[in-house]
Amino acid sequence: MSNMTVEAAGGIVYRRRSEDDIAQDSDASRDSQNADESMPALDERHPSALDGLEVCVVHRPKYDDWSWPKGKLELNESHRHAAVREIGEETGVHVALGPRLGEIEYPLDSEGKKGKRPKAKGGVTKHVVFWMARPIGNHESAMRTAALGPVMPADIGEIDKIVWVSVRHARRLLSHAQDRDILDLFVDRVEEGAENSRTLLIVRHGKAESRKQWKGTDADRPITPRGAAAAYALNRELACFAPSRLITSPWVRCLETIEVFSWQTGLSMVPADELTEDAFAENPQAAWERFEEEIEHALNAHITTAVCMHRPVIGGIFEHLRTMCVSKSLSKQLIASSPYMPTGNAVALSIVPSDQGPRIIDIQRMAPLVY
Repeated sequence: MSNMTVEAAGGIVYRRRSEDDIAQDSDASRDSQNADESMPALDERHPSALDGLEVCVVHRPKYDDWSWPKGKLELNESHRHAAVREIGEETGVHVALGPRLGEIEYPLDSEGKKGKRPKAKGGVTKHVVFWMARPIGNHESAMRTAALGPVMPADIGEIDKIVWVSVRHARRLLSHAQDRDILDLFVDRVEEGAENSRTLLIVRHGKAESRKQWKGTDADRPITPRGAAAAYALNRELACFAPSRLITSPWVRCLETIEVFSWQTGLSMVPADELTEDAFAENPQAAWERFEEEIEHALNAHITTAVCMHRPVIGGIFEHLRTMCVSKSLSKQLIASSPYMPTGNAVALSIVPSDQGPRIIDIQRMAPLVY
């Protein structure tokens, strides 16, 4: 049999518990501290970071195992979108994605089998990508429905139990070693401050009409039909982060790129004159200061913001953002050469507050799936 890969995605959904729940969980943990000495309790290792957090684990009756909510990609679907959809279907919880956690891979015929980490030996392999995912309210979920698409409850034969447990209990409850590996990555993210991270989306406008062929002003130059298709398809990716604020250059090609998402969600487009190409050429510092205001607003208001801009403006903003990255390898993901990112694409920045100012802990590049 030729090698094949089944693509899937999921995530760790997390929330903060009440003080009463924390006290009860501490008592239960003391009673069961000797339950499995081979599995160290992660929240003993990182008490300040994990105290009060609980994560969502699901039971699959077909395999009689406990795992993270996840599932296979549908036709013409990204891993990111599949993660949001599958989490919603299996847990009933509407979520917005945060930082990416990592990925696992195993032979498909080992699905549900407990024991050591299975190794791929040819044949059909399952590849699963995981994200951090925070619950969002019904109003936020309803706002993005037209952009995200439907999320239908999973059949009870697929998922029959859903529990929220502490990180300590999740480690003991999870049936598979690779799921515990993903839990370790979640703990590392929490240690980075990811629980308090906010997402800022940078969108490059869709492909525009050629400057040489366009007879009007540059500010009025529209996107092409192909650019419109990419902008529409990108909405499904943006919706995975549930943005609640839309900022855009007031030039037509940026307005047209984000206009349908605005219509789908009911969110107003807020024009930022400092982010046009002409304004940036005249005063790049003012453009950065305007963008910096949106970073601060996203962190202070606890919201996700999408900003639609032009190629040269993105290049100038990237220069500042690279200095905010927590590592040099992460900063390299903000391309230093033009065109910085393709038209109709976006990047998602996970930003955390710190004593040194806002810091970027994760960068995700997004491309629309036009089919």
